Amino acid sequence: MIKNIICVSCPMGCPISVEIDDGTGEVVNVTGNTCPRGKAYAITECTAPVRMLTSTVKVKGGRTAMVPVKTSAPIPKGMMFDIMKEINSVEVSSPVKLGQVIIENVLNTGADIIATNDD
Repeated sequence: MIKNIICVSCPMGCPISVEIDDGTGEVVNVTGNTCPRGKAYAITECTAPVRMLTSTVKVKGGRTAMVPVKTSAPIPKGMMFDIMKEINSVEVSSPVKLGQVIIENVLNTGADIIATNDD
């Protein structure tokens, strides 16, 4: 099977073709990338896609009602909705500081949910 994707590792946006073995699901060949990052991105995207997640968390008693947050590392794409449920269930008390861990090791992914601004 051939899967065509656009690489987002850099601004070039290379069109990449990934050949995947139908029996094993393993990547057999990658073409179209102009740098090694493109090949690594294509393999990850076709075998175990990950994403950074950004959102907001409710703040109790702060200057603002919400504070922006993000994952400290990419998380499995298939877990995004479950992690959003976890984020939406949280309310933190003011003060919230930039870089503060809001949820440690969210759903055992190894990634923390961290504040990206003060409240």
